[in-house]
Amino acid sequence: MTNTMMKVWQLPATGLSHLEMVQRPIPAPGPNELLVKVAAVSLNYRDTLVINRALLQDHPAMPFVPVSDMAGAVVATGAGTTRFKAGDRIVGNFWTQWLDDDPPVEMLRHGLSLGGPLPGMLAEYVVIHEDAAVHSPSSLTDEEACTLPVAALTAWFALTEAADVRAGQTVVVQGTGGVSLFGLQFASALGARVIVTSRSDDKLSRARSLGAWATINALQTPDWAHAVVKLTEGEGAHHILEMIGGDNLRQSVEALAGGGHILQIGFMEDAELRLPAIPLQLRRATLRGVSVGHRRSFQEMNHAIDSFGIKPVIDQVFSFSEALVAFKRLEDGAFGKVVIRVY
Repeated sequence: MTNTMMKVWQLPATGLSHLEMVQRPIPAPGPNELLVKVAAVSLNYRDTLVINRALLQDHPAMPFVPVSDMAGAVVATGAGTTRFKAGDRIVGNFWTQWLDDDPPVEMLRHGLSLGGPLPGMLAEYVVIHEDAAVHSPSSLTDEEACTLPVAALTAWFALTEAADVRAGQTVVVQGTGGVSLFGLQFASALGARVIVTSRSDDKLSRARSLGAWATINALQTPDWAHAVVKLTEGEGAHHILEMIGGDNLRQSVEALAGGGHILQIGFMEDAELRLPAIPLQLRRATLRGVSVGHRRSFQEMNHAIDSFGIKPVIDQVFSFSEALVAFKRLEDGAFGKVVIRVY
C-alpha cells in the first residue's frame, strides 16, 4: 500500500452541521486487529442520535468519527490474527465484545459498540479487532452487506433469538424503516404471515411487493390493533416488532395473541413505554427489549441470507463526498437503507 493518508468524516463538535471531511494517517493494525479498506457504510437513526449526543451517556471524545455499519475488505492483519486474512470481505459486528449467549457486563455499562462510544466507520480505512468482524454473505455486494450490522441483525435476533417465529404464525411489523423491512423479509422467509403498519399508502404498496400478507394504514385506521385482530379472525398476532414506543405499546398489547411476544426495538414516538398491565397479564405475554444481537447470530443470519436469497432494500446510494446529503435523506424518511459508497 503506497498511500499513507486517508479521508475521514469527523465531528469536532456536537451536531450534524459540524461534520467535516479531513485527512488522517492510515492506521496500522495491532495484535489480533484488522486493517479494513471500507467499501460502503449504511446509516441508522441511531447515528443521528449519537451525532447530536441524544443517546449516549458516555460521550465520545472529539473529534469523533460517526456511523456504525461498514462492509469492506481486509488489507492487512496484526500479529496473532487467526480468523481472517488479507482479501477477506467482512462486515463489522456492532456490539464488539458480544460473541454469544448473554452480553458481557462491560457492554451493559459502557456500550462497547462501533460508531459510539467506540470510533465509527465513516472513513476510507478502519482498524477493528478480529473478534468484531464476520464474513460478508457471498450473495451480497458490499453496498448490500453494509446494511446488515444494526438493522438486519436487530430484526433477525428479535425473530429468532428473542422470540421463536415459526411457519404459520402472524408477525406485525411497524413502519418501513430498515429494521422493519428486514423483519418483513426474514419473517416471510421463515414462513410467517406478516402484517405491516404505516401511515403511507405508497410505502404499504411497496411492502406488499416485498411479501407482506396484509397492510394497515395507521393514519386512516388509528385503532390498528382492532384491524390486526380482525385480520387474524380474533386470534391476534404472535409477534410484534414494536418500533414506536410511548402510547403505541397499548395497541401492541391489544393486538397480541395469547402467549405472544412484543419485541421492543424502537422509540420513534417516545422513549417512555406506557401499557396496560391487565391485558398483558391475561395474554400471558412477553415484553422483551432488543438491542441488535451477538456475533453468533450475525453469522447464522448471513448464512440464512445466502440460503433464502434475501436482498436488502436500499433506498439510495450516495458518494463518500455526499455524506451530509445522505444524512438529510435519512431524516426525510427513507424506504429502506441509506448507503454511502466509500470507494
